[in-house]
Amino acid sequence: MSDRHYATGKRKRAVARCWLMPGQGNITVNKKPLEQYFTRESDTMVVRQPLALTETLGQFDILVTVRGGGVSGQAGAVRHGIARALVSYNPEFRGVLKRAGFLTRDPRKKERKKYGQRGARARYQYSKR
Repeated sequence: MSDRHYATGKRKRAVARCWLMPGQGNITVNKKPLEQYFTRESDTMVVRQPLALTETLGQFDILVTVRGGGVSGQAGAVRHGIARALVSYNPEFRGVLKRAGFLTRDPRKKERKKYGQRGARARYQYSKR
């Protein structure tokens, strides 16, 4: 096995490229520490979920580049990428991560706005008189 494991994670419009390397547990997102990039605690928790589940929290240095989407979408993409990289590191983690739903690419995206309407599903109000 090589000492570096790569995987891509996606959610909504966000795409995260994740590299897993043996280390002290430093997570770097777009050249910033995790807590500095994701200021909301719920987002940092989402990113750490696959590591906590596989009990590898502090065994790897993770380097992530993420682009597109919003903050929550990016956090979800990073989680997906880390989970996939963990499976590439140790295929035995697959069952645990799959049951938790971390390996499934969330297919939900923003629905397009329809012509002649205010939004994807919002309609202009009908006026009888």
